[in-house]
Amino acid sequence: MLMEQIVPALPVAGAIDAAAGISHKITQLPTLSSLCMQVSHPLGVHCDLRGQLSTSAISSAAVRILRHQFLITYNSLELIGDDAFAGLVHLEYLFIEQNSLEVISKNAFRGLKNLLHLNLANNNLQTLPRHLFRGLDSLTSVDLRGNAFHCDCKLKWLVEWLSQTNALVEPIECRSPPELNRTSVSELRPGEFNCITTDLVLFDTLPEQSLSVETFTYHGEQNLVVAQPFTGRCSFLEWDHVAGKFRNYAYINGSSTVVCKPLVIEGELFVVVAQLFKGSHIYKRHEATGQFLHMQVIESSRMRKPNDIEVFRVEGDWYFIMADSSKAGSTTLYRWNGHGFYSHQSLHPWYRDTDAEFLEIAGKPHLILASSSQRPVIYQWNKKEFVRRTDIPDMDDVYAVKHFKVKEDVYICLTRFLGDSKVMHWDGSMFRDVQQMPSRGSMVFQPLTIAGYRYAFLGNDYSFSKVYRYDPITGLFQHFQELNTQAPRSFAHLSVDQRDFLIASSFKGKTHIYQHVIIDQSA
Repeated sequence: MLMEQIVPALPVAGAIDAAAGISHKITQLPTLSSLCMQVSHPLGVHCDLRGQLSTSAISSAAVRILRHQFLITYNSLELIGDDAFAGLVHLEYLFIEQNSLEVISKNAFRGLKNLLHLNLANNNLQTLPRHLFRGLDSLTSVDLRGNAFHCDCKLKWLVEWLSQTNALVEPIECRSPPELNRTSVSELRPGEFNCITTDLVLFDTLPEQSLSVETFTYHGEQNLVVAQPFTGRCSFLEWDHVAGKFRNYAYINGSSTVVCKPLVIEGELFVVVAQLFKGSHIYKRHEATGQFLHMQVIESSRMRKPNDIEVFRVEGDWYFIMADSSKAGSTTLYRWNGHGFYSHQSLHPWYRDTDAEFLEIAGKPHLILASSSQRPVIYQWNKKEFVRRTDIPDMDDVYAVKHFKVKEDVYICLTRFLGDSKVMHWDGSMFRDVQQMPSRGSMVFQPLTIAGYRYAFLGNDYSFSKVYRYDPITGLFQHFQELNTQAPRSFAHLSVDQRDFLIASSFKGKTHIYQHVIIDQSA
């Protein structure tokens, strides 16, 4: 070694004095400098701990003192903790090679502002903490050879540092992942790392069971309304900007409430409340009092067992469609005439419709009705009403249909309680299979875009619900996460104060509110 040519070795007795009290192999040295400072020598501070420092091998160790150099080689060192070299402010050469080193704390070299040469060669390092070299502005050479580096997002910072440093760095190779084995780290580029990921973290719970959850914007603020069937009410929530949480601000009381559908027409807020008993109703918010006033009864002779409501606008007019799941009911389209909503068209009678979905295909308004007794049926608007266009083949027992778009391409998510739920794509004349997801006990398969990321949430009544994230490269949804909301019936996204939330209704337990977080894995 260089120092052996410059500095005469101390007597072994000096090593024994310096190592006094050590009775085990050195595998963790949170403060290496404390060991060296025990020995004084006219040449300064220098440590060379060779071999395995234990009582049985202490005679093989040599400790030498030099002001600017520090060596720990051929040892069992596995970890270096924060501030391990505190006090060695004049250290210029640091050799920690041929050890079993696996972990280095990010502040291990803090204070070594005069360090010129760092050697960590031939250890068991797979990664290095971000900012490990922060403050080492005097570095002129670094040796990291002979380590099994795993070149993932945790090492992205090293790739960036190598492109910016003026220090001479010996060539470093990746050992993993397999596709990068034997690849030089200097050949990698920061842009090649995809280090941004997301997570859904439980933020809050609402105490009541719920069947549907809807979000809407009113007076420039995002709001939330939850249909609670067992308490028979619609519960309205808003974001408290001061407390940083959701709070209730209004209720609509009813009986066996299954859907609370909000819509804002010319600045006024209306809510269509679908109930299993005592009919369905329309309420209007009174601005002066903030209360919801009863406005209209929806004809109970048509709507026996409402299951879903969709609100939309066609050619400047507002409509809502209510899907009726009873054998004697009739799914009905209602139109706003300036004073109230009145029946415009009856569709699909006697088929036990469970869901209605409004979408545009090739710029033209369409409806898809899902039914427990036949395949989903597609209707197209003909300037006056919706007329049957086609159905979706080989998809019986579809409980719900939800759509999403990728650029101009139209996709649908079809939910099945038994069998496989599906993602399908409109090819110009028909919806064709794209992907199948096993679903046993699913009653919702909801696509949502949150903070630019596209997801599909597949609920389950018997186990964890699955979250899929869309991969734009393959055009498929990849399994991403699981949620423990019990028996979810709907999912909704709400964005407020630069934060994104997912609300998951629960028919058997508490409604869950998850916060969507973005994580930089290279940080």
